[in-house]
Amino acid sequence: MVKERVVEISIGRQRLWLREGSAILMDIPVSTARNGPGEMNGSECTPRGWHTIHAKIGAACPPNTVFVGRKPTGELYSKEYAAATPGRDWILTRILWLEGLEPGHNCGGEVDSRQRYIYIHGTPDEVSLGAPGSRGCVRVRNDDVIRLFDLVEVGTRVLITEDWVTVMGNG
Repeated sequence: MVKERVVEISIGRQRLWLREGSAILMDIPVSTARNGPGEMNGSECTPRGWHTIHAKIGAACPPNTVFVGRKPTGELYSKEYAAATPGRDWILTRILWLEGLEPGHNCGGEVDSRQRYIYIHGTPDEVSLGAPGSRGCVRVRNDDVIRLFDLVEVGTRVLITEDWVTVMGNG
């Protein structure tokens, strides 16, 4: 029997787990929205509930590839490049584009996670993880997003909660 892989993200704990059945394949720090949890378009909050990976973007790109509009720009992130272009919200290395599965909560209308462009994506190495800081997405270290990208498929379910409530029960 094939065990389903599920990504779980705790906003309260600022952690991501990749599970296969009861086995934990990954346990990594993340950074979710500095505005906290929320589903409304324009809120810059991280949406809660069940999602699926709608698309995987960047498979052949080198680490630190800069993305704009889900397309690689041909540039590689560096501290010098960042200093020359201040204020950018860096989306690097890989993108896992999320789609909400709960109509009226994170799917459809003003709460649609896919239309809000909510991703799990790479971030500059000097960005602090383990504390809220994004504009709604889930930031992950570049090495970790490459590993996660390689371990999940389009259609993998993603559960985003305010605390750690696993599909296996409380942990």
